[in-house]
Amino acid sequence: MTVHPSLQPAIDAWTQAVEAISELVSSLVDGEWNRPTECPGWSVRDVVSHVIGVECEALGDPRPIHTLPRDLFHVTNEAKRYMEVQVDVRRHHTSPEMTSELEYTIIRRSRQLRNERRKPEDIVSHPIFGKLSVLDFLRLRVFDVWTHEQDIRRAVGQPGNLDSPAAHIARDVMLARLPKVVAKDAKAPRRSAVVFDVSGPVEFLRTVRVDDEGRGTVDGSPSLGPLVTFTTDWETYARLACGRVRPTAKKVADRLRVEGEQDLADRILASFAITP
Repeated sequence: MTVHPSLQPAIDAWTQAVEAISELVSSLVDGEWNRPTECPGWSVRDVVSHVIGVECEALGDPRPIHTLPRDLFHVTNEAKRYMEVQVDVRRHHTSPEMTSELEYTIIRRSRQLRNERRKPEDIVSHPIFGKLSVLDFLRLRVFDVWTHEQDIRRAVGQPGNLDSPAAHIARDVMLARLPKVVAKDAKAPRRSAVVFDVSGPVEFLRTVRVDDEGRGTVDGSPSLGPLVTFTTDWETYARLACGRVRPTAKKVADRLRVEGEQDLADRILASFAITP
C-alpha cells in the first residue's frame, strides 16, 4: 500500500514548510533565537519549540512532565496552556540543541508520513481540536507550520514562501472558518453578504452569505449588494486571521480598506483571529 493520493498534497506542503523552517534557523546566531515574533509571547526559539513539540506528539512521544511558571501572561486559556508546556520546557536549550532536535524530528515525522496507511476520512482525536479526519488534521498541521514559518521570517527579516503550496492550504483552512466568524461570532444579519477581496501572491475573492436561518456559507462568486467589503493583501489577511496583528494597528490600517456598515465590520474584525 502507498499513501492515499488525497493526503499526498498536504504531506508535500508540510514537508516544504517544515524544511523551510529548518533552513531558516540553521544559520541563526544565539541572539537571533531570542528575537520576538508576532506570535504573542513567543520568540523564534519558542516558535521552533512549538513546532518540534507538536510533531513529537503526532509521532506518539509522551508529553513532558513540566510545571509552567505563573508569570506567562500570554497564556490566557487552556489551549494555550497545553501548547506552552512543549515551549517552556525548551526555553533554555542552546542553538545546536534546537537545530539538532528539529532536524531529527523532521526525519522521524517524514518517515511516519511516508508510511501513512490511513484513509483521509479516518478519524483521529486531538486534545485541542477534538475528533477530526486524518486529512483535516494534516491540513491543520500544514496551516500551523506555514504560519510559524512566516512568524520566523518576519522576525529575522527573510520574507518568502507567501505563495507556497502550504500557503494555499493555509488559505483554505482560514476560509473554512469565515462562515462562523461572520454569521455566528459577528452575528451578521440574515440574508446578508460580506465580501473579502484579497490581492497579492495568493489572490482571491470570497463572499460569505448568511441565509434565512442565520447559517453562513462561503463561495467565490461576487455579491451585488454586500453589507461590508474588506479589501487587503494576502499577508495582512493571514496576519489578521492568525491573530498576529490587531485590526486597529497602524501597520494594518494602511493596508486594510473597509466599505459598508462599520459596526458589522468591527464585529467581524474583533472575531477574525481563528488561532487558539
